[in-house]
Amino acid sequence: MKTSLIISTYNRPDALEVCLKSVAMLNPLPDEVIVGDDGSREETETLVSRFCKDFPVPLKYIRQEDEGFRLAMIRNKCVAAATGDYIIQIDGDLFLHHRFVSDHVRESRKGYFLKGGRVQLGEALTNEICKERTPRKITPFTAGIEAKRANAVRSVAVADYLAPRYRKNRENVLGCNMSFYRDDFMAVNGYDESFEGWGAEDLDISFRFKNMGLGKRYLKFCALAYHLWHPEAQMDKSSGNHAVARKHRDEGVVRALKGVDRY
Repeated sequence: MKTSLIISTYNRPDALEVCLKSVAMLNPLPDEVIVGDDGSREETETLVSRFCKDFPVPLKYIRQEDEGFRLAMIRNKCVAAATGDYIIQIDGDLFLHHRFVSDHVRESRKGYFLKGGRVQLGEALTNEICKERTPRKITPFTAGIEAKRANAVRSVAVADYLAPRYRKNRENVLGCNMSFYRDDFMAVNGYDESFEGWGAEDLDISFRFKNMGLGKRYLKFCALAYHLWHPEAQMDKSSGNHAVARKHRDEGVVRALKGVDRY
């Protein structure tokens, strides 16, 4: 099974450098990496171009103009360009445990999508890591973790047991650590690009996956990801986006009207 790792980013080249360095150390590596840029300044393109020269797998860069928060659109463009059978998506303000791809692939099943978590690092620790531009080994005992300390624990045996059972009916989904079969993504027409402004585009696609008949497997104690601190996003349209997502859930909507078929 060929895997594509998609990384979304916006104006955080320091964090993206840490992310890409962690990706280069993955074992196994994905078959390709695609950086989706929602309109960053030129520093981001310069950074990715530098990594392209000796990255261990093909590294693609897709950018769109900065016209507000359009995460759904850039992710659609990246999946459309992906050649992998299986898509793993993260945000560019994460760095990864070296078995991250291995865990996603091991827990993948036909008829399911996967949802992972993250360790939330505090501001001081984030500043140190971004200054060094190098990922660090993080354990549950690392000083400077702000929240979700238990998410730094990796246990394959416990993860395998929990994946089909843990929080089975809980709605929340984090698009920053998520994976699915590309065919399933195409079947629901990808992300709904009418979701602009922060929030709920990932919740919406999870509802539509479920409306199509997919189940959710929850990645607990595996597929570890470490989130670099930033100020909380303004929830400008979030409440409206959540209402639309739940309307799609309740009405059994499967396909996005404004989705990946545009590309």
